[in-house]
Amino acid sequence: MNKTPVSITMTMEIIDDDNKEITVTEEKGLLMEKNQMTVLTFSEQNEYNERTDSFITIQPDKVSVKRSGAVSMHQKFTEKQRTENVYRHQFGTMHMETMTEQIQYQQLEKKRNGKLFISYTTSLNGADPRRHRLTIQFSQEDNR
Repeated sequence: MNKTPVSITMTMEIIDDDNKEITVTEEKGLLMEKNQMTVLTFSEQNEYNERTDSFITIQPDKVSVKRSGAVSMHQKFTEKQRTENVYRHQFGTMHMETMTEQIQYQQLEKKRNGKLFISYTTSLNGADPRRHRLTIQFSQEDNR
């Protein structure tokens, strides 16, 4: 499995009625590809200097986001399907129910950045669902 150093920009949009919350995270990570599977890994620090490791597995019909450390979760996305998981962080545990609407994936190529887009709704602890759009763009790091 080839390991390619990449620059990652992750944009999370949460749409709730008339409100739109946008969070952008930029990290360095690794891209690994084998057969029909792509894995992106990276780590991030929160405002308390606690680390969270992210492991994103992309397959033709599904995406899995596994996070461990300050935040712990294993969220699965399959188009037109409902999934459930538990989200753990310093303030406690939440039950998440996710309905995935759309997954689009563009592989990293020599002259083209890679991109993963997921549109979904999530309900936390039985609350009204909110719309989410996750866009992860990644480009190969220069080896200079």
